[in-house]
Formats: sequence, structure tokens, C-alpha cells
Amino acid sequence: MNESSSRSTDSTDSNATVTDITSQRKIPSMCQHQPSCPTAESADREAALPVAHHPEQGWSLLCNGVLLFEDTGELLPNGTVIAPHRPLGAVVTAA
Repeated sequence: MNESSSRSTDSTDSNATVTDITSQRKIPSMCQHQPSCPTAESADREAALPVAHHPEQGWSLLCNGVLLFEDTGELLPNGTVIAPHRPLGAVVTAA
């Protein structure tokens, strides 16, 4: 085996190690509020305070790490997607 292919193998092995370490890393909470905001895993996670708000782009980053979208969809820090859950509007019928 030539020298460049062994370097490639070494590089791949070290990248695998980095990937394994990062997938196990705990994501720290951004919340510094007292009392603390709800965690990303709790049912009332949307009650956390925004740390970044971009209405022109349709999203807000909450202090618990949740990315909240204008259509009420959510992206949790662990990568879980929560589908939009907008309340259905009242149906108006003509008489």
C-alpha cells in the first residue's frame, strides 16, 4: 500500500472517532432565565423565550434550543421534527 492511501485510512479512522464523539455530545441549554424555561423534551416547550427571532424568514430560536417555525412546526435540538399543529379555523357557511 502506498503512503497516500494509508494517510487516507488514518484520516477516515480519526473522522469516525470525531463523529462518534459528537453524536454522543450533550447539547447545553441556552436558558439563563430564573425560573428556567421548559426543556425541549417537555410538552410546553413552545413557552420558552426566543433568543433569535426572524419573522421575515418565518422562524425563531427558543432558549431551550427548539427552532420554532411560523407554521407552528418545530425542529428539536436532537433533530426530531414536529409537524405543524395549527388550530383549525372556524368554518363559516353562508345561510
